[in-house]
Amino acid sequence: KEFFAKMVVDAVSKLDQNTLDLKMIGVKKVVGGTLRESFLVDGVAFKKTFAYAGFEQQPKSFDKPKMLLLNVELELKSEKENAEIRLTDPSQYQEIVE
Repeated sequence: KEFFAKMVVDAVSKLDQNTLDLKMIGVKKVVGGTLRESFLVDGVAFKKTFAYAGFEQQPKSFDKPKMLLLNVELELKSEKENAEIRLTDPSQYQEIVE
């Protein structure tokens, strides 16, 4: 109990103290390992497997990366027909996925 109690307190203490929105805390279950191998990620964690031609040659780290934060799914569901959509403004993305 003490192990996870400290982790919960640490997670809540990292929230914006004005809002304390508990929805900003997520739990990600990963197969394998023990309970004691659990840890708090200070930020955002992704578990995504990339498998495409040439992936092995892509850089695995970046210096001074530019970041885009989205509050939407990263992958669109497949449709029956192929379509291509070109956006000129990131705000157009939300209109398309709705």
